[in-house]
Amino acid sequence: MIELTSLLSTVGIFALMMTTGFIGGKTKVLGESVTEKLSVFVIKIVQPFLIVNSFLGLEFSVDNFKTGLLILLIGICMHAGMAAIAFLLAKPIKPMDERKLSEYSMVFANIGFIGFPILEAIFGKIGLFYGAFYLVSFHLFLWTWGIAILARNRKDIKITPRKIFINNGTVPIAIGLVLFLINIKYPAFITSFTSAIADIGTPVSIMITGANLARRSFKKMFTNWHVYYVCAMRLIAMPLAAIVIVKLLGLPDYLVIFSGVMAAMPCPAVVTMFGEMYKISPGYASELVGSSTLLSIATIIPVATFAQFVASL
Repeated sequence: MIELTSLLSTVGIFALMMTTGFIGGKTKVLGESVTEKLSVFVIKIVQPFLIVNSFLGLEFSVDNFKTGLLILLIGICMHAGMAAIAFLLAKPIKPMDERKLSEYSMVFANIGFIGFPILEAIFGKIGLFYGAFYLVSFHLFLWTWGIAILARNRKDIKITPRKIFINNGTVPIAIGLVLFLINIKYPAFITSFTSAIADIGTPVSIMITGANLARRSFKKMFTNWHVYYVCAMRLIAMPLAAIVIVKLLGLPDYLVIFSGVMAAMPCPAVVTMFGEMYKISPGYASELVGSSTLLSIATIIPVATFAQFVASL
């Protein structure tokens, strides 16, 4: 049973964080150079702690480990399905760079800094554990199919074994899994430390998004049908499809809700990072991340409520 009060509170906090970031962007406190450095800090330092901390939050048990592996399998199937669907859905978008970023954004979602707090609001601490295993599938596809999308018509972007196996996602996942399987009680100051660093990610990443929104033209952003199209697919179509499919497969109710919520997250901040890094329409990348994050504040609760309704049938 979803606690709507907790979920509403979490989404409301997101809205206030984005507003704070927007004001910071307008007043130049969060200037472009500041947000660029903060983005690198969040991706390279905070995200690894978020991943490791999610594994430390639960004691090892065979049942939990089996559940984690099931969620990993669901994550792989969901990403494969979204990749196939997004490839077709992105075809109407003619500019190649915008098509690539649109397809990328339909496949991948912000399951860490936005998804994890939502999971915790719905499931409690075990939600973070579920999210950690789903995150394994995310990074598996991010550094393979994700790079393949961006590499189209580009000879300078290549998939390498090193990037696939050694990156800011896979390394902390491996560390977290080892710590989870060792099954010992870690000192309180260790878990408090990892938790404190992990908690930085959500407010900073959402405020960065708000600051980036402040620098974009709202008229241009909200009159571009590509942005609305991608947001509709990312925030509504993908999660509804996931909810119905998981229900039809006869999986437990909590997995119906979990799958729908994970598919309902906005475009990940890494879209902007890759857009800037590879010079792939970085302005459009910011518009996708900013608008989808803003609109997700209004769509997450209805999708989660629908998932609960379907699960109860």
